Amino acid sequence: MPVPLVLEYEAVAKIQAREFGLTHQDVDDLVDYLCAVAHHREIFFLWRPFLRDPSDDMVLELAVEAGCEAIVTHNLRDFAGVEQFGLRAMTPGAFLRLLEERR
Repeated sequence: MPVPLVLEYEAVAKIQAREFGLTHQDVDDLVDYLCAVAHHREIFFLWRPFLRDPSDDMVLELAVEAGCEAIVTHNLRDFAGVEQFGLRAMTPGAFLRLLEERR
């Protein structure tokens, strides 16, 4: 998990925390946990910019380096073209259905 992505997740989660009955401390605890279990990856790809939103390129690079099958996002349009890297972009709902099928 790169620091910019952790900070983005933390900021968005704190904005929406009350909606889910969470405190900022709950969000801090979750972010700390994610950082504790995340795997360190060296990113060295030089294809930037590739995606419509340059800040999403970091997510694509991490997914490729980690050997992921998919990027789970509500912003499918922002990840158009990831198929060129052997990935697919899918919504959280589609991802959950895929997990259910694989059970």
